[in-house]
Amino acid sequence: MSDLLVGAYLANGTIGNVGTPGAPIAKFSLVVVPSQHTVTGTVVITQAINGPDSHIVVQVKGKIYSAGLGKYTQLVSLHGQYVQSFPPPAIGAFLADFDAHFAIDNAWNGIGGFSYYQHHIENVPVASVKNLQEELA
Repeated sequence: MSDLLVGAYLANGTIGNVGTPGAPIAKFSLVVVPSQHTVTGTVVITQAINGPDSHIVVQVKGKIYSAGLGKYTQLVSLHGQYVQSFPPPAIGAFLADFDAHFAIDNAWNGIGGFSYYQHHIENVPVASVKNLQEELA
């Protein structure tokens, strides 16, 4: 294993109001390398609506830094692009931006937000999902 990946781990979780009907939810699966302050992975945005915004998959990369903001010990930022289709009856697609930011504790629980084509979600919960590291222990 490369020395650059020492301490790397997998973080899985959600950003959004899980359980609220129609609320957009961003589910993330990220490889975190704290020594390099990097995160890379996949975000899947789901929303219980018809049309091109109901299921979006985004490859992301970003940064993670220590915060020291009370209970929030880390700050994370993510960015990626995905193919956004025009809603019917229009035809076509374009590259759209996805951005996310959140303040979390060491267990990956906290608060944050995300944005994607014409959607801006702020001040929503970030919740960890049992990660691979815990499952293997």
